[in-house]
Amino acid sequence: MSGRRRKSIKGADDEQHTSPPSSLKGKHKATPGGHNEAGGKRSFRSCEKSRCPAKRPICFARSERCAGDGYTSRWYHLSAGEHFCNECFDFYYRSHRDGYHRMALWKREWSSYGKTEANLKTYMVDAVMPYWVQCTMTDCRKWRILPNDVQLTTDFIQKYCCGMMQDGTQPINNDACKEMEDHRVEETNADNWLSLLMNPPLLKNSPAAPYLQEYYPDGVGLSATCKVATMGVRGGLPDDHIDGLHPYFQPFYQPEENGKALCVRPDVMEYDEVQEFPEFAREQQMYLALRNLALALWNTNYKEVLTVEKCVAHLIVRGLVRVACVRYLKVILAFLTIKGLVNTGLLKDTNSAIKEIVENAVKLESVLIIGAGPSGLSAGRQLQNFGADVTILEAQDRIGGRVWDDTNLGVCVGKGAQIVNGCINNPIALMCEQAGIKMRKMHIRCDLVEEDGSVTDITIDKRVDFHFNAMLDAIAEWKRDNENQLDDLSLAKKLQEMHETFVEETSLKFSAKEERLFQFHISNLEYACGCDLSKVSSLHWDQNENFAQFAGDHTLIEDGYMAVLNKLADGLDIRLNTEVTSIDYRGKQVIVQTKNGKEYKAQKVLVTVPLAILQRKKIAFKPPLPAKKQAAINCLGAGIIEKIGLQFPSRFWSKKVIATDYFGHIPPEVDKRGMFSVFYDMTPPRSYENEHVLMTVVSGEAVQFVQSKTDKEVIEECMKCLRSMFPDEDVPDPSNSFVTHWHKNPHALMAYSYIGIGASGEAYEIIAESVNNKVFFAGEASNRHFPQTVTGAYLSGIREAAKILS
Repeated sequence: MSGRRRKSIKGADDEQHTSPPSSLKGKHKATPGGHNEAGGKRSFRSCEKSRCPAKRPICFARSERCAGDGYTSRWYHLSAGEHFCNECFDFYYRSHRDGYHRMALWKREWSSYGKTEANLKTYMVDAVMPYWVQCTMTDCRKWRILPNDVQLTTDFIQKYCCGMMQDGTQPINNDACKEMEDHRVEETNADNWLSLLMNPPLLKNSPAAPYLQEYYPDGVGLSATCKVATMGVRGGLPDDHIDGLHPYFQPFYQPEENGKALCVRPDVMEYDEVQEFPEFAREQQMYLALRNLALALWNTNYKEVLTVEKCVAHLIVRGLVRVACVRYLKVILAFLTIKGLVNTGLLKDTNSAIKEIVENAVKLESVLIIGAGPSGLSAGRQLQNFGADVTILEAQDRIGGRVWDDTNLGVCVGKGAQIVNGCINNPIALMCEQAGIKMRKMHIRCDLVEEDGSVTDITIDKRVDFHFNAMLDAIAEWKRDNENQLDDLSLAKKLQEMHETFVEETSLKFSAKEERLFQFHISNLEYACGCDLSKVSSLHWDQNENFAQFAGDHTLIEDGYMAVLNKLADGLDIRLNTEVTSIDYRGKQVIVQTKNGKEYKAQKVLVTVPLAILQRKKIAFKPPLPAKKQAAINCLGAGIIEKIGLQFPSRFWSKKVIATDYFGHIPPEVDKRGMFSVFYDMTPPRSYENEHVLMTVVSGEAVQFVQSKTDKEVIEECMKCLRSMFPDEDVPDPSNSFVTHWHKNPHALMAYSYIGIGASGEAYEIIAESVNNKVFFAGEASNRHFPQTVTGAYLSGIREAAKILS
């Protein structure tokens, strides 16, 4: 060891404000007084960039002929506070200089993987400009500039404090924290600072890189020399094989891809992002880099709160712009959190980390939520995490609303929902992963069984299925060709019309078996709509298909949706057996009256009751809701389906129905359509005696049968059906059973909504509109994109929580 004192990083700050180091060689080396060595006096040049405040720029490049803060024939502007001199320009630009060869190697790599020009200014920003880092000491938090040769790492960021040595050695004392902060740090707060930034920040080794291998790195906020970002180009593994990436969590669209719900374009700001951050609308790279960073970090660790500090630790970018990036990260993370894109699901803000993220972005309110279903619970969890005072009033003696699990058959069977339709980016799948709740992937295959016990030949099944979907496609084409010039009519009538026209024009003959198969497909559509197709709009029944839907596996939550909702409700103030009768929003506070005589007051109220409850005016609004909203409420349909659960001592269907989770029942005639159309095998993979369970559905006009018969009569009719479908088996009587009666439940009166004749998808949006910024509405019937689903209800609660506090 030479015994020479090691240079600490704190010294770099001072070094940038003095003359160049004595090691710099040159005929006209500048000195603090502005004299050159030849004795002549030369004036200092200020930056020629319009509006740049730097009167005496300082060169950061530090080449062997660097002018430092002295005279140069020209300053090259990169930001307000960051410049390089003409001598350093020559060092890297002239082919006979050593710097030229370094830049040439960089340029070759940048040109191979990037789409922006590989010029000298970009090289300076990407490879030469020094890093800035913030002291982690709570009572300091000053920003310091690092020497040019010091590389910034996540570990370095997390432990850095003023005076830290280049090898990471901590200082003996914190006297270095007393040194003043470089004045250029404060200048980054100026309103016009970003407008003077010549190159957007492009992050190095961002956690977003593995998700974005199919993009040009510099098109999504990454440096084109970011090694991880170029893995795809260099023959790296596909996304679903990269460690840490869950196949269900895909926050970004891939190039040329669309139609996946809750995805964002990594290379373009979304509409609501432009509205929230108009300053980035023209030059989006900085926003994209920070947003993509946050989304990627959240999707790789969704069980913990994503904080600003965690994001900053991965913010590797050269230059003063890193100071500005940290400031914007705070507001971007707050925006993403309020929107429910990060820090959501089952997270409980036990240490106020989420509240701290959003505290400057929201106005805290006292909120009453009417209904403890998925929408009420999701809103309650979000609002409480944000710091609002939340009370949930639930009319029933349980939470869940139209989610209701039954365990009396030996396994969990959902009397309401139990299947997750499309797991990619689905918040239900997210919560299952957060809680370790098992989802069973469902098979695609569905055998169709006649009442004589025969299984439909797959070629016939495919032929009728193709024909049925062709009819729906024809209806869609009919709508496109006659847009805004049509009178609505029922989907049943239009479907039959298309079917008859097709048969007539093609002269094809449908066998009796194929006609029965056609009726099965109609019953399946009635199950999806929750109603007889004679009441459903042919123009708008599938309006949500215009929006990206959830893709991927369909799964069964073996422990039921209540396993998720119970965790979502944990810690919330929920008052059961508290039926709301009126909501008075005429004063400064909203007054809520309940059936048991209690009165509640809050600044805002969120109504999440089913559509049928609003239609029947079981809650009186004072003053009455606007006419437009009432019309929207009444034009949508309140659909009904019913379920039957059956427990058996043996799995008698296993010989005929193999390797699938459900099988269909083909109706013997039209008037039997919708009667037990699909049977779901709820038997767990490892079952014991008496744990063999089937659950079936009644839909369309067949619902009237359930409404007019006793449970015993319904079960008997279902058993007749099963025994005819399995004539070669000794089908036992069920050891236990249930029949749902959603039409009788006074707090539901429905299953899920549908678009009736004369209505449109706009009704969902009108129902979602708040009234006087005091009364808000959520629930599946307020979600135009995802109606009829638990996911849609959940997301509507997230949406309203953002509206209430924004």
